[in-house]
Amino acid sequence: MVIAIDGPAGSGKSTIARLLAERLGFIYINSGNLYRAITLRCLRKHISPIDPEKALACAREAVIDYQGQQVSLDGEVVEDLLHSDEINAWVAQLSAIIPIRHVVNDLIRKIAQGKNVVVEGRDITTVVFPDAEFRFFLDASPESRARRRFMQGVSKLSLEEIAEGIRKRDEIDRNKAEGSLKIADGVVYLDTSDLTIEQVYDRLIEKIQL
Repeated sequence: MVIAIDGPAGSGKSTIARLLAERLGFIYINSGNLYRAITLRCLRKHISPIDPEKALACAREAVIDYQGQQVSLDGEVVEDLLHSDEINAWVAQLSAIIPIRHVVNDLIRKIAQGKNVVVEGRDITTVVFPDAEFRFFLDASPESRARRRFMQGVSKLSLEEIAEGIRKRDEIDRNKAEGSLKIADGVVYLDTSDLTIEQVYDRLIEKIQL
């Protein structure tokens, strides 16, 4: 079974997807972290993440998998390295490179094959798993999303700088030539701006019949 969740950065989809996976006993797949792992690999190898040919070669050579619920890159667990300001500055642009999207989408489908999974990202309900048993789109205002990122304490940027970065990220995500962020027909939409994680969980679990 596939539970697919899409939404913009900071909408709470990573937290709720991980929570759903833990409580349901499913595998959790964060598609954004796969793009972040490729971005990290590019930066480590001094490759520009927006160089289409070199970044694609770097993506194809990468060995990305999960060790438990954590992403490993070339045999190293890198989960704690994937949300730095440097990676945040590049990942949206790298993820807009269409051949790299194909590499990541194929990897997601391979990891999920024959398993019960919760997958979250930007185009999971539209491109990767359009026929998933359950599809959700989580949204939130840019202001609430910026506050959430700021409160995580992983960024050295100010609240205003984080908010501006989110707006730029949204613009890139909504205008990608392929895999753009959009609400698909038949998807359950939920604005999480004023909801706690437990409230979001309750809303989603009501829709999931196991």
